[in-house]
Amino acid sequence: MKFFMFIAALLTVLAQEGLTQSGGSQGGKTVLIRGAYSHPKAFWDKGGKLNDYGVNAIFVHYGSITEDMIARAKAEGCQVFAEFATLNGKGWVEQHPDAHPINDKGERAPAATWFMGACPTNKAFRESRMQALRELLTKYDLAGIWMDYLHWHAQFEDPYPIFQKTCFNDSCLDGFQKATGIAVKGTTTEEKAKDILDHHAKAWEDWRCSVIVDWATEIRGIVKSIRPNALVGNYQAPWRDDELGNVRRRCLGLDLDQLAKVVDVFSPMVYHGRCGMPPEWVRDYVEWFSKRVDIQTAPDRFPRLLPIVQAHDEPRIEPAEFEKVLRYGLAGKSTGVMMFTLGSVAQDDGKMAAMKKVYNEVKK
Repeated sequence: MKFFMFIAALLTVLAQEGLTQSGGSQGGKTVLIRGAYSHPKAFWDKGGKLNDYGVNAIFVHYGSITEDMIARAKAEGCQVFAEFATLNGKGWVEQHPDAHPINDKGERAPAATWFMGACPTNKAFRESRMQALRELLTKYDLAGIWMDYLHWHAQFEDPYPIFQKTCFNDSCLDGFQKATGIAVKGTTTEEKAKDILDHHAKAWEDWRCSVIVDWATEIRGIVKSIRPNALVGNYQAPWRDDELGNVRRRCLGLDLDQLAKVVDVFSPMVYHGRCGMPPEWVRDYVEWFSKRVDIQTAPDRFPRLLPIVQAHDEPRIEPAEFEKVLRYGLAGKSTGVMMFTLGSVAQDDGKMAAMKKVYNEVKK
């Protein structure tokens, strides 16, 4: 009952279009982004026009962006944001074994289901990613960059997440000791890892978080130097501090307080189906995140909150369920919502109708 009362109130207060991203007013905040993730080809092939469905922003993997796509999206009233694969090492670590994360046994860490991370302290890998970012921003007029896979090697998009203790290669061990002044004991990698985890676990955790923040800081610097008005976003793991002993910070190396200093927009990946959760989990997490981080709702204030919800049928997401999570994504201090993926929506007339209904309500 409370949910339906909330929706009724929401629809009552939604008001005028405005500001840089054509948002509707929702009480004291502005709904800036009605977003869709993935290349719009499948949607366009079906005859859809983004503005007819209320979409005003698309988020596309950087390797799929073309000038023609940007031109058409802009003609249909959309800004274009690039998803930038930050620490996804698939394809790189096979060719550059020194970038493969090393576990606490001194062995190459196995892939975590489909994900294979790269060692964040590998200089060649980092230089390659930063150069790719510069080339992307120079070539295309983008509204922003969304950092994806900004974490140490692990898998969290699963009901049973996969955590691995990494990385204990030479560059990480050297970097940790130089940053902390701690002299790690042992002769083998396994012995050194044991000494760290037994006696310096908190320092190790803090250092790993600082490495991730350093990546985000450099990415922000590059973005702002080439496209000063572009936003810097972050697809974020959807875990609270109290879940599994703050595993988000301990294993993924994600410190929300530090990241909030360099990230313009947080996009928690609240994929309820993939994570084995009910739709209401989306609302609960968005409300928690709104309080946990000093989220802003004004268009010129940061950081902001833009959740990404699941439309992709893995497992099956019914149209009514999809409509629910779209609305739940607008809870708390969220100033927009996007879905994963637009291609999945295009395959289902019911989801097409749900997206059009919710986004046009917000638009009006």
